[in-house]
Amino acid sequence: MSPQQEEKFGSWLGRQLRKAGMTQAQLADELKITRAAVSAWINDRAEPRPDTQRKIAAILGTDSASIYNRTDVALPLPLQWHHRSAYKDGGREYGNAAAFAFDANLTALAREATQNSLDERFGKSKPVRVRYTLHELTGDHLDAFLSAIQWDELREHYDEAANTRQKVSRSLKAALEDLDENRRLLLLRVDDYNAAGLTGHEYDDGRYTAVVRRQLDSHKESGAKAGGSYGLGKVTLWAASRFSLVLINSTLSDPYEGHTARRVVGRVDLPWRQVGGEAYAGPAWFGQADTEPNRERVSRSWWADEQTVRELHLERSSGEAGTSFLIVGAHDASGDATSLKEMHEKLVRSLADGFWAAMIGGRTGGPLLEATVVTMQNGSIVIDEERVDPRVRHAALSRALQAYLDGDTVDELTSSVQVARADVTLVIPPYKVDKTKKSGGEHRAVLLVTPAEDDDERVNDVVYMRGNRMTVMRKRPRELPLGATRFQAVLLAGYATVSEGAGDVALAEQFLRASEPPEHTNWEYTEELTALYARGAASRLREFRVEIDKTVRQLVGRRVANRGDGPAVLQELLRLDGFGSVGVRRPQGVPTVRSVKGQLDDTGAWNVRVDLKLPDATDQWRLTPVAKFDVRSGGRAVVFWKEIVATTNCREENGNLIVEPGVQSASFSGITDPSSHPVHGSLAGLIIDIQKARG
Repeated sequence: MSPQQEEKFGSWLGRQLRKAGMTQAQLADELKITRAAVSAWINDRAEPRPDTQRKIAAILGTDSASIYNRTDVALPLPLQWHHRSAYKDGGREYGNAAAFAFDANLTALAREATQNSLDERFGKSKPVRVRYTLHELTGDHLDAFLSAIQWDELREHYDEAANTRQKVSRSLKAALEDLDENRRLLLLRVDDYNAAGLTGHEYDDGRYTAVVRRQLDSHKESGAKAGGSYGLGKVTLWAASRFSLVLINSTLSDPYEGHTARRVVGRVDLPWRQVGGEAYAGPAWFGQADTEPNRERVSRSWWADEQTVRELHLERSSGEAGTSFLIVGAHDASGDATSLKEMHEKLVRSLADGFWAAMIGGRTGGPLLEATVVTMQNGSIVIDEERVDPRVRHAALSRALQAYLDGDTVDELTSSVQVARADVTLVIPPYKVDKTKKSGGEHRAVLLVTPAEDDDERVNDVVYMRGNRMTVMRKRPRELPLGATRFQAVLLAGYATVSEGAGDVALAEQFLRASEPPEHTNWEYTEELTALYARGAASRLREFRVEIDKTVRQLVGRRVANRGDGPAVLQELLRLDGFGSVGVRRPQGVPTVRSVKGQLDDTGAWNVRVDLKLPDATDQWRLTPVAKFDVRSGGRAVVFWKEIVATTNCREENGNLIVEPGVQSASFSGITDPSSHPVHGSLAGLIIDIQKARG
């Protein structure tokens, strides 16, 4: 593809005039033609003849080759902050009201920012990759960054904005005082890859304007699958900044002005203020000065060089399409994560809790999302990059979705590793007004139920989701029977059922999305629901919940009797037994197994790691780990240990584990002896029995 096919002449000429500070009228005077002719070129209604193009090149100080190659010839305009002037009618806004729609904490940020990335997944054959980078700056690194964002010019606006009695002003004043006293600034960069990027015109409709210049604009080209619908989620980026300041670097999936890489802009949201005798409304933008008529002094995005993005801490790791958001002065307003380590861990937890389902793939398709978190100080990594593993915090839920995607569900639970599936009907009411559109009908949502893991913090809930496996809420079913199996359950509705061909899927998605508040945390009565749908829409949602609860009760009303389910897959081969086993009711004051992990090596030996939880005791614990094979028929054969290693808070003596009084957790690892195995390790389940040592 030639340069001329990649960018039209009018787009190129407009950019050169803007950079040169020349108006269309001035170019027309130089060429001795009408301004209408230049306007026709700029708007791609016509293109000048070759001899006229040579004259244009001469006026711009270049040659015809630059026009053919669409090479930028004018020097870039200097960067500046453009502050919106106050309203002439005297109206004042003391902050962005949209920011108060969400809690200003890392959990809300991770949920909303990652959901926006997931909604903009570009290549459908691979996942969106999101990377959260915490970066603390001090000393010379801090000074260099503040210089790059022209902090000295901004500071006067911050000082005036903080000098009022408003809520936002008080928060700004505290942030400024902290920066002055501690000389420390925390940046949080949110990068996504394999996403669409902020495409579109600087001022017209598009992804760019929806994020950078507008509020309540949910411009999502993923259509009905999008999790968001209010255009509010992006506000969490600014809410997570103590200075309400975010810088942006986007690599576009669709060229604009002939470019795709390093589209950079900044935005700050401040309260109304007066600086130097002039009043300002609130927001300000960081970029190059626009030279278009009626847009003088306006700052627009620019195509930055690599050095500039490094200075702004906006460098991206690859040329893959997507966007980087840099939150300046990041914090967690909830107060439960203040140190770098705490913030790192909270981001990992929040991503796992909100997007475990999107990180699970099936036999015929991979996951929708991959997420990592890394922490740095002054350019050096202090906490290694950690990939979020959904199975660490949500093993049972992950198992349930994996079984559904792989087609391995059952109708009734008879084992602790099985996943039961049942369909639940959602009745979709017709539209109230526009009856020309297809609406109304029934949607078969999918309910998945599996026994909970013994160390699950929260059990007996149903996780509701739709769209790109967006978790909407967790609800406990009503009237669960006594003695029911402890369970985890997932309700898949709309596109989350992965049934894209069914006509009812899109209708269900639209109906449920209309029933969600701005935070997308419930399916309930909303103004949009009653405005769009016929009478009874809220009742259909209540009936849906009742049917879900009823189906859960039917599936878990009888306890699972068999803890094992044969040697089909490796994770099902590993079991625990004895007084310290997971899932066995036991009196207080007895050691229990918190978790166990194992795998077979090339020799057929089992390599296991077992974590123990011990009650506070005044006497020493002497424990004997026993390994048994659970074969298809016959008794459980004891196998010998080739090696036992005490790893944490214990020691090994003659095959026993010694745990000192007062220790409440311990772990050990072991390798079985293949020569003692009655069958190959892959043909039987392994049971770990923790017993009191004899004598």
